[in-house]
Amino acid sequence: MSKLLNCLINKDISCVPIWFMRQAGRYLPEFKQLRSQNPNFLKLCLNSDLASEITLQPMKRFNLDAAIIFSDILVIPYALGQPIEFGKKNGPRNSKLNINKFLDTKEKNFLSTLQPIYKAINKTKTILNKDKSLIAFVGAPWTLLIYLYNFKEQNKLDKKIIIKDKNEIKSVLKKLDEFLKIHIINQKQAGADIIQIFDSWAGLIEDEDLNEYCYKPNKSLVDFCKENKIPSICFPKGLKENYKKFLEEVKPDAINIDHDIDPSWAKNNFGNTCIQGGMNPNILLEDEKIALEEMEKYLEVFKNNPYIFNLGHGILPETNPSIIKKIVDRVNIIKR
Repeated sequence: MSKLLNCLINKDISCVPIWFMRQAGRYLPEFKQLRSQNPNFLKLCLNSDLASEITLQPMKRFNLDAAIIFSDILVIPYALGQPIEFGKKNGPRNSKLNINKFLDTKEKNFLSTLQPIYKAINKTKTILNKDKSLIAFVGAPWTLLIYLYNFKEQNKLDKKIIIKDKNEIKSVLKKLDEFLKIHIINQKQAGADIIQIFDSWAGLIEDEDLNEYCYKPNKSLVDFCKENKIPSICFPKGLKENYKKFLEEVKPDAINIDHDIDPSWAKNNFGNTCIQGGMNPNILLEDEKIALEEMEKYLEVFKNNPYIFNLGHGILPETNPSIIKKIVDRVNIIKR
């Protein structure tokens, strides 16, 4: 069993597995070169050979314990018939939701669109060292709603989202739940060892709506993973003190904390749950000494807990790969 799976499943604390969100991509020179030749981001995600190559780029540079498949959470709405634009400055944007087309999409067509991702997973798995884990992922239903309805632009991220047409939203959530599970099981069958569920915009949900739009949808996916013996990691970013309630309700194998969560608070409130991440990715842009001291803080706080070293969000494009190597090398020598 890989180091990461041993930590997730057996709650092993004898060592600290390490990987990074967005470890495959924009901060690596080799990725930038490849990306310059492939300007269409979505086509790049759906090119099985190149997606596999990108997934493995950081594994060749660093002694990481897991690869995460190069893809995007928005391949789901795309495969459900929604055109997605990936702008360099403004991020991804969905054109006006065609609700009928969205709800009428058939499983056969959905799988046909996403087949390159499953091929990329399979190819990567055959190349990846046996002691390394392969992570696949999905976006949680709420976070996909944010993009489907362009809520980010409407609210400018400065206040909570207010749902107006709750009946339509309920139909969309049901469709997403069904097809996210199809995507999860196909990624597993292709060779993925672990599924991470990203609820990147959970912090925009009003407290009274958290059960409906966050806890229940995430629990449905986690329960599906459990039924199919797939270890799961949840990342409900921005929930603050509601992380504790999320964990009590959803019960994933591991919880990824964001950098607004005090690691000591997490340690004292999450029991023996496997905790992942936490460190602010912006610190990697600071002086190297500061970054390494922050890393040591997380290692010290979680020294008696099952802990996976990661960040509180993805690696930033400005990050120097040399600091990633120093962190990886330091974590890899830990023996508890």
